[in-house]
Amino acid sequence: MDNRPKKKPKLGQNFLIDDTARHRIVDALGDISQSTVVEIGPGHGSITALLAERAQRLVCVELDRSLAAELRFRFRNHANVKILEADILATDLASLLGSAPKISIIGNLPYYITSDILLHLAHHAEVIELAIVMMQREVADRVAAQPGTRDYGLLSVTVQMSASATALFTLPPEAFNPPPDVYSTVLRLRMRSRYAELGVADPAAFTRFLRTCFAQKRKTLSNNLRAAGETLSSINTACEAAGVTSAARAEVLTLPELAALYSTLTLSN
Repeated sequence: MDNRPKKKPKLGQNFLIDDTARHRIVDALGDISQSTVVEIGPGHGSITALLAERAQRLVCVELDRSLAAELRFRFRNHANVKILEADILATDLASLLGSAPKISIIGNLPYYITSDILLHLAHHAEVIELAIVMMQREVADRVAAQPGTRDYGLLSVTVQMSASATALFTLPPEAFNPPPDVYSTVLRLRMRSRYAELGVADPAAFTRFLRTCFAQKRKTLSNNLRAAGETLSSINTACEAAGVTSAARAEVLTLPELAALYSTLTLSN
């Protein structure tokens, strides 16, 4: 049990104090005895302590200077542990590979930049094997959402183009210190890029296209695309070729349908 006094978190930190939960989270990585693991935001090292005993190599990326210093001292005798004081969003994950072919990711993501971190992981999908990440339950629902559901949107599509997402379990506020105002869900992301499979040559351009399609969620594809400068004629032609209706909303389209619509519009321009 963590008896430290509760403090207002400086960087959106809510530190995990549930012992059973930290074991379940690390167990979700599987056998990491031959793996390089990158931990995002290790905090006081609740999960780090388990990883240090299991991982062949562990890199902890911690933005908070005082926490990074605390971790360096605590794990000073662990030759396999490296504490990197850095912003994960400014970190090239490929630079952390070392001699490993790929890395595994684990972390309790700060609520205020969860989406940004997920997109950062998706951008580096080619060097990531697996990610076990905890976030606000509502965000996890959006990441794992399927077409036609209320939570399906830009974040769902962007992450799912690079990974398959599975919700593992949900934790109550009292599992953390200080307790947040929300429940938290642990997601497993198995990284698998679908861009080549779906014929998307330019992921950045496809992401811009997605932002247009989902710009106004309650508007039809036709209205959102016309607002971005596409002509009604080109929209109708592209939708027909992609096998979708221009009167549909983006939230009902599958990844293959969105990719087909993007490719058709790109070819027609």
